[in-house]
Amino acid sequence: MKLTLGFSPCPNDTFIFDALVNNKIDAESLEFDVILEDVETLNRWAFEGNLDITKLSFPAIFQNLDKYLLLNSGSALGKGVGPLLISKKNIQYSTTNFQHKTIAIPGINTTANLLLNFAFPDMKNKVSMIFSEIEDAVLSGQTDLGVIIHENRFTYRQKGLHKLCDLGEYWEEKMKLPIPLGGIAMKRSFDNAISLQVERLIRNSIEYAFGNYPLITDYVKIHSQEMSEEVMRQHIELYVNNFSLAIGSQGKHAIETLYKAYQQQVSFPAVPSSGQMFLL
Repeated sequence: MKLTLGFSPCPNDTFIFDALVNNKIDAESLEFDVILEDVETLNRWAFEGNLDITKLSFPAIFQNLDKYLLLNSGSALGKGVGPLLISKKNIQYSTTNFQHKTIAIPGINTTANLLLNFAFPDMKNKVSMIFSEIEDAVLSGQTDLGVIIHENRFTYRQKGLHKLCDLGEYWEEKMKLPIPLGGIAMKRSFDNAISLQVERLIRNSIEYAFGNYPLITDYVKIHSQEMSEEVMRQHIELYVNNFSLAIGSQGKHAIETLYKAYQQQVSFPAVPSSGQMFLL
């Protein structure tokens, strides 16, 4: 059976899927047609059900529960992993009125945007763009502020930018839970046994990658553009952890709590039970 599989070219995702898609582990008769795209592109495709298996931001998962179930392996959750609100100037967010500021975000359907709304519900002047363009947009004055994710957490200071607020830290302080960023979703139309097989293969792929770490494979390097190996390792160590192997009860609680926060921001149906959102 051949399945379409979408994930981002970021080091955490290529690290997770390298062994599975490059025949380093037994794929148990399954084949994967791999599509690498920015996560917001994958989020948009989910509304059309374009891919069988796909990395998605949690707001995109929440909006597509009629089509997709969340797998127990491959997710990005944790502490200290959240997006950052940045500015060209070093200002105190607690004493600044941001209502009329323009802000670059990495996509409407991203968890970064959800967490921005959670911390700053009055910020409305948003400009959606590819995450890698946000630093330059703030530096050039195209936008007043930016929300950065992925490896930009490790590079913004080098460009002379300033952190105004760690949006993930704000979530952790208020909710006392890990931050759910994104997960791997699979179409509901597949037999449960196939979904469980895919979930197990993703976990096996992560275990293989952990077993060979700190090696950075060519697959990770090729898709990391000009990123240094040091930044690749920082990226992997921040976003790939025990929650990636298995979401677990604490992770599920964090995701359902994020769903409730999402409901408060939009008109949306009641929170589903774990059986409706998760494969297991």
